[in-house]
Amino acid sequence: MTQERPTTTRLSKPARREQLLDEALGIVRTRGADGLTLVTLAEAAGVSRPIVYDHFGTRAGLLLALYRDLDERHRLALEDAVRDSPGTVDAIAGLISASYFACALDIPEFATLSAALKGNPDLEPTQHALLTAYTTTMATALTPYSALQPEALHLRCTALLGAAEALAAELTHNRATAPEVTTTLTQLIAGGLTP
Repeated sequence: MTQERPTTTRLSKPARREQLLDEALGIVRTRGADGLTLVTLAEAAGVSRPIVYDHFGTRAGLLLALYRDLDERHRLALEDAVRDSPGTVDAIAGLISASYFACALDIPEFATLSAALKGNPDLEPTQHALLTAYTTTMATALTPYSALQPEALHLRCTALLGAAEALAAELTHNRATAPEVTTTLTQLIAGGLTP
């Protein structure tokens, strides 16, 4: 009797990358960022090492790609929620706030990845690009409710995200509750849309 070899599905390059990033997130969740290497990813995903190297090049490249991917997922979820929300400033501000703090609680891997990338010269420009994209998403959602000029609104959103980061630290260190920080940020957003 001959043994059948397991068949592997050939994925397109974007689909394979998505599969690898999903697997990488699983590794970070179970073993921490130190447990994520190109080799451990290849083994966990059941692919050859050259496939992983082709997608990410280096461990730092993998960590940055995962960091970007998590941020992109979060930003797209916010865009979807805003698009489907009732059109009031309080509803939009509440969605932005709730989404931001859900990310802080549900995706603690952001902090883990950021710590693992400390000292990497590509981290700061990556974080800046992600902040700019998130700020733009936020400003776009708030534009219909704001009396500010576009540049002023964008700068205001940058400041609000700074406040959100400080509130998230309070939340993750159990010095405030999710409803408290969500209400506070919602009020800051809604109150910050006029000159």
